[in-house]
Amino acid sequence: MSQWLTLCSVEDILPGCGVCALAGDEQVALFRPYADEQIFALSNIDPFAQVSVLSRGLIGEHQGELWVASPLKKQHFRLTDGFCMEDDQHSIPAYDVRVRDGHVEISTASLQAEIG
Repeated sequence: MSQWLTLCSVEDILPGCGVCALAGDEQVALFRPYADEQIFALSNIDPFAQVSVLSRGLIGEHQGELWVASPLKKQHFRLTDGFCMEDDQHSIPAYDVRVRDGHVEISTASLQAEIG
């Protein structure tokens, strides 16, 4: 059974932007592409530079999919699943996330699945 951890208010994330949140020991990048309550959650770690910066990346759309471009070397990661457009060997974890009563929650089961 999945448990959910509250990370922040949906209003803490401006439309078209991302923020970093701490979920246990994991840095999670939360993205809100539009003014609605659709939120995506990925690892905040850029796998090419091994630094926590993806939440500061630019959100864009390519061939009908939403992506975030790393602010460092500009690699693109798909918001739905963390797939890396330039090198699938550098894809990153994506987490189950939901908005409930105006708060962004992350599935602890999806966090544990990525941690091991």
